[in-house]
Amino acid sequence: DTIYVMLLTKTFFQTFTKKQIVDASKAVECSICISAESKDAVNEIVNKAEAAGATVLDPATDYGFMYQHSFDDLDGHHWEFMWMDPNSAQASS
Repeated sequence: DTIYVMLLTKTFFQTFTKKQIVDASKAVECSICISAESKDAVNEIVNKAEAAGATVLDPATDYGFMYQHSFDDLDGHHWEFMWMDPNSAQASS
């Protein structure tokens, strides 16, 4: 249950691939979604990101059973944090 994120310079990142590294402020290369332990934790993460210079894209979305909020980091990478009610998830399975 551990997640590692590598934040690399473009030059070093290029050593991992033969593909062109895109400018994430102009093209979307991926959407990174990470679950959080609660709605409050989602908000805390997004607020910290915004304070560090990230761009919050839209207000948080609350579906009742799921809560999500997203931002683009300083390099333009898209991050989404979400919380899902475990009781609702179990009830639907």
